[in-house]
Amino acid sequence: MEDRFGHRISYLRVSVTDRCNERCVYCMPQELQEWLPRAEILRYEEIARLVRVATTLGVTKLRVTGGEPLTRSNVLELFRLLAEIPALRDLGVSTNGSLLPRIVDVAGRRMTMAAALRHYGVRTVNISLDTLDAAQYTAITGRDFLAQTLAGLDAARAAGFESIKLNCVLMRGRNEDQLPALIHYAGEHGYLLRFIELMPVSTTDVLTEENFLPIAEARRLIERSTGPLTARPDFKTNGPALYFQLPNSEQLIGFIGAMTDLHFCESCNKLRLTCEGKLRPCLGSYLEFDIREPLRAGASDEVLAQFFRDVVDRKPQQHDFRENYQPNRKMVAIGG
Repeated sequence: MEDRFGHRISYLRVSVTDRCNERCVYCMPQELQEWLPRAEILRYEEIARLVRVATTLGVTKLRVTGGEPLTRSNVLELFRLLAEIPALRDLGVSTNGSLLPRIVDVAGRRMTMAAALRHYGVRTVNISLDTLDAAQYTAITGRDFLAQTLAGLDAARAAGFESIKLNCVLMRGRNEDQLPALIHYAGEHGYLLRFIELMPVSTTDVLTEENFLPIAEARRLIERSTGPLTARPDFKTNGPALYFQLPNSEQLIGFIGAMTDLHFCESCNKLRLTCEGKLRPCLGSYLEFDIREPLRAGASDEVLAQFFRDVVDRKPQQHDFRENYQPNRKMVAIGG
């Protein structure tokens, strides 16, 4: 699939729940959250069918997200179904990591959730980690889960994922003092760390002059302790991160600047599917289209495939975050 602007779509991010066991200030800042009724959430068989249709159109990479995807009941059944789709070459999960060390049963064997995901073919895991300070972690996430998240990272490393990425959202006044410590931690354990600019997805007051920390400033803060970083334009992952190498080290760190990088959308290759069946061609756009309705009305695979094509054709050239974007739903309900 290719849109009007030359974006070739090969990556689908699928949210499986709008629920989460944390309350991050930039994602779901209110304790009072109106959860979607269970009947409105796509069933695992429905998700697997839509993914299978998407692979016939060139989608080869899938990332399962939430909310916190591992809070959904019997979520390993979804990964079992996804593992049966041969055209799906790259399966990943985005999580806060706190549930990865949980012990689960897989075919009579006891193992960590991380090991179970690996058993079902998950290749990569992205884990949110905005600070290594316990008090800061609680203030940002609303939960005292830092120890659980670090244990989850240990479980992920033991499970043997091909790639473990750490995602740190930059927040002035909250975690800019943690950047060197996070870099040291990632380097020590072999994780790929990316720093992400705040985006006004959940509420407009998420993004203010007081709390917004641009990636250029974050880089300057980091270089005070590391020395000059070297750009590595040759190093690419599936997303829009710009990577840099630390001096006298093989370690790389990434910067994701949706707000300040004017070329951010040029290489976009993704669609999003929300947990209740809305296809979103762009995170930073109001546009979303209900594929659940034709799916549950008995549409054929070809009709669903055409639905995907029509949504791709509506993909905007750039996101709207810089143009007074007003969120119509919280990030937790869109999918990370």
